[in-house]
Amino acid sequence: MHATEVFGRYAEEYRHTVLTDDVIHHAKRAVIDWYASLFPGLAADPLAQLEQVLAEDLDHGRARLGNGRSATARAAALYNGTAAHAAEVDDSFRDAMYHPGAATIAAALAASQDTGATGLDFLRALVLGYEVSTRIGVVMGRPHYKFWHNTGTVGSFGAAAAAGGALGLGAQPFAHALATAATFTAGLQQAFRMDSMSKPLHAGRAAEAGLLAAQMAARGVTGSLDVLDGEAGLGKAMSNGPDWSQAGATLGRDFHITRLTFKNHIGCGHTFAAIDAALALRELHGLQPQDIAHVQIDTYKPALDIACYERPTTANEARFSLRYVVATALVRGSVRLAAYEPEQLDDQRTRELITRIDARIDPQIDAAFPGQRAARLEITTRGGEKLVHLQPNRKGDPELPLSDAELESKFLELATPVIGEQRASGLLQRIWSLDQATDLQRLV
Repeated sequence: MHATEVFGRYAEEYRHTVLTDDVIHHAKRAVIDWYASLFPGLAADPLAQLEQVLAEDLDHGRARLGNGRSATARAAALYNGTAAHAAEVDDSFRDAMYHPGAATIAAALAASQDTGATGLDFLRALVLGYEVSTRIGVVMGRPHYKFWHNTGTVGSFGAAAAAGGALGLGAQPFAHALATAATFTAGLQQAFRMDSMSKPLHAGRAAEAGLLAAQMAARGVTGSLDVLDGEAGLGKAMSNGPDWSQAGATLGRDFHITRLTFKNHIGCGHTFAAIDAALALRELHGLQPQDIAHVQIDTYKPALDIACYERPTTANEARFSLRYVVATALVRGSVRLAAYEPEQLDDQRTRELITRIDARIDPQIDAAFPGQRAARLEITTRGGEKLVHLQPNRKGDPELPLSDAELESKFLELATPVIGEQRASGLLQRIWSLDQATDLQRLV
């Protein structure tokens, strides 16, 4: 049995499975975090341009964009998936090196709105998308992540599985949806090694591609069922020929959606352990920028490869600058959306501190990646004192999770400036009661 068929068989079984209250609760948390990511992304590039390009698909259809406009399902998936990744606030599943929510929930919501699904149907669809896609990401492993942006590649499977669940696909059509989605997978890391607007489109295209694959499979379109594990398949072409035999071994028993990471800072998640370490030292020792002679960051290789900008000049570069976000944490005491506004980007204290920061790979920390995202900071003060903090996990990781209250606070902080306090509070309550909702019309 090919891997696509294993997942298809599970999807068939899943249709008759009652999810536990705990899994449903975690699905709601994922939706809250998705909307917290979506709203600030609406104002980011390239959303305005994308809305113009999609004009023929807007103001009709049963799905909705994050700004409230009606749209066809595929246009909504593309637009909302892009917006949910644009502000760099979206969730991740650590072991798959992947932001599952942006594409998976965008596709699940578009398909569910298009079919008139209930809130519980929507939640069940997105859970299925998370469970299937994260396992594909885990199998593809670190060799895939060397060149490919998993949110674009693996995200296609999250979207296909979620949309397939929303459309009620049986085992074989579901397998064929994954097989077709495999041929759509794309998203190169080189796309964000220079200042570029392309990165969030990876998530949007993944959402659209997965939804399209599921819609076609529902109409009888077939794919190559060995496309993941075949001799010229995804595993060989985009990884190191990994073993797919255990890809579905824990399906239905170990729900990955219960172990998500929700961002506690704004920017590239590979920088967050270092940010946490900087904040811990700042608070413990009452550090001021002028007290610091040198900062040494020890971390894992992808953090240096991806958060690579040493002297960022734009907000987008700053989001992918390990040195900038650590300097900002030490100067300002937080790394939120304001960190990328011109005033903070040009802050001379931050700019000067960046010149006193070095970063390198620690072999032991690197060896633990992707299962652990650690960083060590050593700050040398002007007086010659050395202050060291090892941050083994990031705040927001499963080991240090955001509480429901902290997640709500993140949502309100990011949603309120866009839709207002009253609408944000109302939407938050509707998400918490999604499993009781008869339709999705009141979700923007």
